[in-house]
Amino acid sequence: MDCCNVGFVGAGGVAVRHAHHLAQLGDVRIIGVTDPVPAAARSFADMTGAAVVADLQALLDTSPDAVYVCVPPHAHGAIEERVLGAGIAMFVEKPVALDLPTAERIADTARMSGVVTAVGHHWRYSAAVDLVRELLDGRPVRLAVGSWIDRVPPVPWWSRRAMSGGQIVEQAAHVLDLIRLFCGDVVEVDAYANAAPPGVPDADVDGATVAILRFESGAVGTVAATCCLNWKHRAGLELHADGLSVTIHEDEIVARTDRGVVRRSLQPDDAKRAADRAFIDAVLDNGAARGGILVDYDEALRTHELACAIAASARDGRPVRLHA
Repeated sequence: MDCCNVGFVGAGGVAVRHAHHLAQLGDVRIIGVTDPVPAAARSFADMTGAAVVADLQALLDTSPDAVYVCVPPHAHGAIEERVLGAGIAMFVEKPVALDLPTAERIADTARMSGVVTAVGHHWRYSAAVDLVRELLDGRPVRLAVGSWIDRVPPVPWWSRRAMSGGQIVEQAAHVLDLIRLFCGDVVEVDAYANAAPPGVPDADVDGATVAILRFESGAVGTVAATCCLNWKHRAGLELHADGLSVTIHEDEIVARTDRGVVRRSLQPDDAKRAADRAFIDAVLDNGAARGGILVDYDEALRTHELACAIAASARDGRPVRLHA
């Protein structure tokens, strides 16, 4: 295959970002887009040259080699099952679903289909990953401290739990994915949350959440999230190992040892482009290049399971155990 024909389900901001990256690749053609908001679909089509189609079936009828699913959490489910059922490679933006059963059902379908899948946990593609592994130099992480301190995003569905799943599921999934990467699987969480942020009509998501994590490796950790601000304050992860502390943000790594401080700047778009490139390469090679995909659907499912466990613990006021 010399050129990958791509269709998009969803034409919002995240879809536009992916389209910009794909437009820079000489072996990709965006052939179609569908979105329930006609103006969004038309704008996307004007930017990419894609055809606006009425619905998912019409998009599948264009015979794309791959489909990007860029929809709100509550819309996941039937879309992915139909794409996979058609035997078409699929890139899904996080979070992969509103809840765990939906994601598990999609994962089962993906395994049976055998097609290439990828999920937009782009932080794994950052230069930070190799650098942090080099700094750790085999030392196990003892303490992980994740945070996502932010505002309520300006989209109408986000503040409703039944549409977004809440901040831990929808936003903090990036941090949870990095925590799993560096610390391994979590076996138990104990979380607490408080009321929805004020000034947001009909909001019922948690205004702040904190979780204690226990890892299979013996490490411990915390995750803190809030959407009570009017700006994005901080999103990242601190790792503490014997004689080393590393702070990871999308645009910077800061490492401290008894010998001093090492600081490295990062370009966030590099990781996002790398995630798209890896997916397209795997599709063009008919799956032979799957090794370049760092987060397929099965791997993303495990991060989603952790996010859902934290949300359930906070909701029910009890610890939740996970499968190691």
